[in-house]
Amino acid sequence: MPADPGDWIRPVADGCVVKLWVGPGASRAGVVGTHAGALRIRVTAPPVGGAANREVLRLLASLLHVAAGDLALESGAAGRRKSVRVRGLRVDEVRARLSFVGGVDTTAGDN
Repeated sequence: MPADPGDWIRPVADGCVVKLWVGPGASRAGVVGTHAGALRIRVTAPPVGGAANREVLRLLASLLHVAAGDLALESGAAGRRKSVRVRGLRVDEVRARLSFVGGVDTTAGDN
């Protein structure tokens, strides 16, 4: 059974935490839907020396229209599964800003 598509985000006191499934070394970067209860993101940077993590934070900052300093990698620095804290945005604001992404918060299936 696919995970609930809404499982990828949860509220915290100063904003929210987004669960990510990251694919480094992709031909192009972007959010591609959900996977295993996480927001699925592809980045072009390789998983070497933190390059992919830096690109993840830059990409999210750009998509969410927040400063890079409003994002913090909470867990998953060395793996595909990551948690990123987004300060200053509520869950509904993050969902709205990512609503253009196909497969995010849809019931058609887990990508």
